[in-house]
Amino acid sequence: MRTTMIFATAMAVMATPAMARDLTPDEVFTDSNSHYLDYKTAISEAKRELKSDLARAKDESDRIDAIAEYEAELADADKDFRKEMADRGVVLPKGTVVVEEDVAMIPN
Repeated sequence: MRTTMIFATAMAVMATPAMARDLTPDEVFTDSNSHYLDYKTAISEAKRELKSDLARAKDESDRIDAIAEYEAELADADKDFRKEMADRGVVLPKGTVVVEEDVAMIPN
C-alpha cells in the first residue's frame, strides 16, 4: 500500500509540468478565480494592518517592523497563490503577480 502511494505521488509530481498550461491573465487574474480572490483579500488585510501599525508606531523602529511584517505578509500571499495555481497545473513566471499597492500608507 505504501509503495502504491509513493508511486502515485511520484507520478503526480512528474506529470505536473506536462499538465501545466499557459493561461491568459484574464483566466488567472479574475474574480472568478477563488484563489486570486483569496490573494487579493490577503493583500487588502495586510494593507489595513500596515496602516494600523503605522498609526500606532512610536518611533522609526516600530515603522520599520511594521513595513517588514507587511512585506512578509505580501510574500506569503504570493507564495500561497503561486502554490495554489501550480497545484492546478498553472505555472506563473516570476514577476507576473501584481496587485495595485497603496504607497501613500508608507510614511517618508
